[in-house]
Amino acid sequence: MNNRFTTTLNSFKAAALLLFLLLSFSAFAQQPQINAGIDSTSIKIGEQIIYSIEVETDSTNLVVFPEGQTFDPMEMVESLGADTTTVEDRFRLLKKYSLTQFDSGAYTIPQQKIIIQNREYLTDSFRVEVADVKVDTTRQKMYPIKPAVDVPKPFSIPNWIWWLLAALVILGLAFYFFRRRKKRKEAEPELPPYEQAMFELKQLDNSSLLQDREIKEYYSNLAFIVRKYLDRKIYDRALESTTSELIAYLELRKQAGELSLKDKSIDNFQQLLKRADLAKFANSRPDVITAKSDRTKTEHLIKDIRQVVPEPTEEELMQDEKYRTEKLRRKRRNKILAIIGGVLVLGIIVIVVLVNTRGFDYVKDSVLGNETKELLEGDWIRSEYGTPSVTITTPEVLVRKAVDWDNELQELLLGSETFDSGTLESNLYILLITGPVNPQSDFNLDKAVDGIYENLENQGARNIIMKEEEFSTLDSAKGIKVFGTFNLENPITGGPIQKQYAIINLGENGGFQQVMVVFDEDDKYAEEILQRVESSIELRNQSN
Repeated sequence: MNNRFTTTLNSFKAAALLLFLLLSFSAFAQQPQINAGIDSTSIKIGEQIIYSIEVETDSTNLVVFPEGQTFDPMEMVESLGADTTTVEDRFRLLKKYSLTQFDSGAYTIPQQKIIIQNREYLTDSFRVEVADVKVDTTRQKMYPIKPAVDVPKPFSIPNWIWWLLAALVILGLAFYFFRRRKKRKEAEPELPPYEQAMFELKQLDNSSLLQDREIKEYYSNLAFIVRKYLDRKIYDRALESTTSELIAYLELRKQAGELSLKDKSIDNFQQLLKRADLAKFANSRPDVITAKSDRTKTEHLIKDIRQVVPEPTEEELMQDEKYRTEKLRRKRRNKILAIIGGVLVLGIIVIVVLVNTRGFDYVKDSVLGNETKELLEGDWIRSEYGTPSVTITTPEVLVRKAVDWDNELQELLLGSETFDSGTLESNLYILLITGPVNPQSDFNLDKAVDGIYENLENQGARNIIMKEEEFSTLDSAKGIKVFGTFNLENPITGGPIQKQYAIINLGENGGFQQVMVVFDEDDKYAEEILQRVESSIELRNQSN
């Protein structure tokens, strides 16, 4: 019995072991297989290697390959498309990347992360040697350094141009609406004087001014109708004349025999104008019956004038046309002047608001322009200069120049290269000096700094104030910063120019590097330029 039980138990264990092995083999077979490699472990500067990742997985799984600059310190030049092949019921994906490096040295490509069906997998890391390109100077002919080439400044539109364009746009829009309104008025045909007066009287009758007790408005319209008729028919200044002037003119014309109006008509007209003046200026309120009576008297006066004033001759009509043309021209000129005045007033209002909100310096610099502000806001240039190399960012490219330095500096260095932008008298001057240190000289940074005062004096600086502090670049190179103020003679006026300066002195990579920035005192834009230049200084490690 025991033997039989033991035999059965062993058979069960064997079956369980076989089932476990089958399940393990099936699970192992379903696991993704990932292989990564590079086609070369040693390249020259600028050459490229191919980094390959091969993934074999189930056809239903989603695979995400690395993207972007994940190969740092190697630089990805190009990400090639993934090739897909089918192996039975599984997919084999091959993804390639083109990598390079422009500095010599030994670099390690870090592990790359691959995501397969929301699960992360890491590849192996690889080490790559990047070698310098050797130059055989015994066979390769050497040429002298080419002279600096002037680079034309990019064209930029001054700020005042935009203000002028804005004013012209406003002026153009105002002129357009003025012309449009004028054309609309000209398109409306104007009736002859008598017909126009009768038409306006009829419009006044149809209005509700009397019913609404708008006596002031009613008398204003009534007086304007008759004045306008007289202006077009008899006296071209009737609209501008006072009541006494207009009555005096009518009586003068009557006494001269040029106008045969009845005394009663002139008296009625005078009473109408006086009541209109009292209604407009003294807040008088005649009753409705009086207002209607004055309306009737106005119509009779217009009819009387029509009867006594002869029709104008052809010559008079021509003179009248010339007068109206001249009057229209004056009116047009006055409107244009009014528009220009409005634009100027609007401009003054805008400037006042900007001065109150942004300050006078902002308005002055924006309208008239500021050279250092334009340099600060323009396109900056980052470049590498000289040997030992100094990498720096400046508003303008620094140009190589030949300078005869004093004997002491020449003894400390085996040679030096000088680059600058601007002049010492200009708003902004940037100078860069770099050169290898003479190993036989007793060089130290403090000794080089001691000669700064004498160098500034030799360039015309007076009343020099100097301060010192430690300085450190972004790549942790240590140095000494000398800064302060000095006076410089203005070559035009002979007066003093107040200058600020900062001189960065470094002694790295077996060389001496000096960066000097000089600018007008209290120029806030130049101070921002100085801070940006200082923070951009970088010394490349020559040992690498």
